Amino acid sequence: MAVPTLDIGRFDHDREAFVADLGAAYREFGFCGISGHGIRPQLIDEAYQCFYDFFALPDEVKRRYHVPGGGGARGYTPFMVETAKDSRYADLKEFWHVGRELPDGSSYREVMPANLWPAEVPQFKEKAYALYEALDQLGTRVLRALALHIDLPEDFFDDKTNFGNSILRPIHYPPITTPDVPNVRAGAHEDINFITLLVGASAEGLQVLTRQGEWLPVTTQGDAIVVNIGDMLQRLTNHVYPSTTHRVVNPPGEKSRQPRFSVPFFLHPNPDFLIDVLPGCVSAENPSRYPTAITAHGYLMERLREIKLI
Repeated sequence: MAVPTLDIGRFDHDREAFVADLGAAYREFGFCGISGHGIRPQLIDEAYQCFYDFFALPDEVKRRYHVPGGGGARGYTPFMVETAKDSRYADLKEFWHVGRELPDGSSYREVMPANLWPAEVPQFKEKAYALYEALDQLGTRVLRALALHIDLPEDFFDDKTNFGNSILRPIHYPPITTPDVPNVRAGAHEDINFITLLVGASAEGLQVLTRQGEWLPVTTQGDAIVVNIGDMLQRLTNHVYPSTTHRVVNPPGEKSRQPRFSVPFFLHPNPDFLIDVLPGCVSAENPSRYPTAITAHGYLMERLREIKLI
């Protein structure tokens, strides 16, 4: 058993079959590898280099970009702050958040703060935001295919995510050097957002929980990017697209003493989007699980409290 990898280029020339394959992958696993996306390897490499350079800075320098009380929305979040829901242990990671650059006068500025950029890494802003935009565009293509799979117009999600509070999160998992730590770098959890696009799943550690209750390792080869369903889309589709539990475990032996880096992109809907179960996803066999609607921002705030970021 393995999470499938699909070439999104088929969406342009073999649309019906690709949509069916993608929908089947998400209904079964909640995860899928996406290849053929056209994001330049050079862009990914250059962005990663900027992230390496930032995390290599002294701790006191990195902490200058931490915003107390900001819930980690932008800038730096130090080691062992975020905690998976219901977990006894804080995650063994530090990370940075890049958000959307909003136009002047945007009504979303009240809930989407401005970005911070580390002066010590001159190309960080250029490379990180270029990767942000590339993943945002790829996410839009994936959502178009998912919309078709549940009999919605192809562009259904376009105007619901075009100003989404989406986040690019470079993560550094430092080497494990002491024996008295939990065996997971990131505790078992589900993502909050619509979909997550993960650049850098080539390193060991990511595991998804199958419907059979077994942990399945997920790694990628070539240009593949792992894309998984988040809780907001699960709720909107009444679990037609399941948000699958996943975790990052420590690799065995000497590999645990090596750092791990990954860069997920959390694609969110616009803050005022109302998450209300789609009528087409309700049936006698699948009655609505969520009779009360909630805005995307309201849901995000609920979840950030649960994982101890606010």
